[in-house]
Amino acid sequence: MINHDRKSSVSIKLVILAIGLLATIVLSIGIGSFRVPIMDVLRTLFGIGEAKYEYIVMHLRMPRIAASVLVGAAMAISGTILQALIRNPLASPDLLGTTSGATAAVVAFITIMNGQVNVGWMPVVAMAGGCIASAITYLLAWKNGSSPLRMAMIGVSVSSAMGALTIYFTLAGPLYLVSQALGWMAGTVYGTSWTHVMYLAPWVIIGGGIAWMQSRSLNVLELGDRIAIGVGMHVEKKRVMFIILSVVLASAAVGIAGGISFVGLMAPHMARKLVGNNNGAIVVASAILGSLFVLLADLVGRTVFVPLDIPAGIFTAILGAPFFIYLMYRHSDRR
Repeated sequence: MINHDRKSSVSIKLVILAIGLLATIVLSIGIGSFRVPIMDVLRTLFGIGEAKYEYIVMHLRMPRIAASVLVGAAMAISGTILQALIRNPLASPDLLGTTSGATAAVVAFITIMNGQVNVGWMPVVAMAGGCIASAITYLLAWKNGSSPLRMAMIGVSVSSAMGALTIYFTLAGPLYLVSQALGWMAGTVYGTSWTHVMYLAPWVIIGGGIAWMQSRSLNVLELGDRIAIGVGMHVEKKRVMFIILSVVLASAAVGIAGGISFVGLMAPHMARKLVGNNNGAIVVASAILGSLFVLLADLVGRTVFVPLDIPAGIFTAILGAPFFIYLMYRHSDRR
């Protein structure tokens, strides 16, 4: 009876979060330099709106909002996987060097191609960089198995090295590419189109679906290697699978929106507070919260400082940095 009530409570919370996300999407579509009334937003979304609103809603704002939702969900699910694997609330896609490796690869690609890049290649290049950085972390952490603590410590070093490579490739390119690279590195969905959404959506939907379906295995891994081995799980195979899944999700998001930081740290932690320790529910809740974070950060960036369009990554960093410090002190006090 208690378990049933708990599941019902979690389901209600997830529905409330989903409704909140949908409401925020509708409000975000209507708010901007040219305001669109809420009823006209809804009519346009259902294909019965006025022609004067259709271009603004469907071609200017909706792709940007859809990209924000997908990027936030991808980073959040990636962080959820890592926090469960490493059993540390301070874990995020940055921990294994994933986002830094993805960023370095994309900046190098932009520099080599002299800025003439096809958007379809961006997630692929980012994944290649993220996979290389994560593989280096995993291999260096291997010693009769991969220790979560060693992975965390080595990941920080790999992330720093990838950050240095990013700076090198930024400076190695032509001067006119520097501002483009710096703007993208700050983390922004400015200028995204339905093409960007089309290239990002399959990675997020498939990756998020696999993470949700494999959440029971993630629950077992979170209990520790001994218990996982005791129930017959092949620990290293599962761990590698989840690391690859985390890398794919985070890198795909970086390939489209650049370095939007701390979403993978904040969203899973807050989701765990809301829905408990079942990673199936955490994956869903963190995806919604991550989408909300990026969506609201982008909304503030494009409306509060008009005519400037401030990258969403700046606002997630402003919120995420003190949140990380809070978690770090709280985690150290428990020890």
